[in-house]
Amino acid sequence: MSKSVSITEGVEVSVSTQFRADVSHTAENSYFFNYRIGIENRNSFSVKLLHRDWFIFDSLNPPVHVSGEGVIGQQPELESGETYSYTSGCELHSEIGSMHGFYTFLNVETNEIFRVNIPAFDMVFPGRLN
Repeated sequence: MSKSVSITEGVEVSVSTQFRADVSHTAENSYFFNYRIGIENRNSFSVKLLHRDWFIFDSLNPPVHVSGEGVIGQQPELESGETYSYTSGCELHSEIGSMHGFYTFLNVETNEIFRVNIPAFDMVFPGRLN
């Protein structure tokens, strides 16, 4: 399991990944990974996550851009010092890939919109590492 962390505009985003052998079908080029995201508001004001944009690289396929409201059907609001975490997944059709992106947040006090980087993280089939 690997971990990536970045801080943008006072919001920390950490990502850890895990290969899911139980739902992958490597003989059919299906490699499934879970990623767990942790978000911490280090600002003195509340923030609300409005939108996400993911850029997915799959080594044998064209890059994919996924964009949508919130995360896992939610738009969490975080008070100063509060954390939020969720787990999601990504299927690749090759042994090596990566993801990165950004969240769009709202400063609840000023109604200012700002972007928070999601750090790049790798998804590599463990059998590929040998």
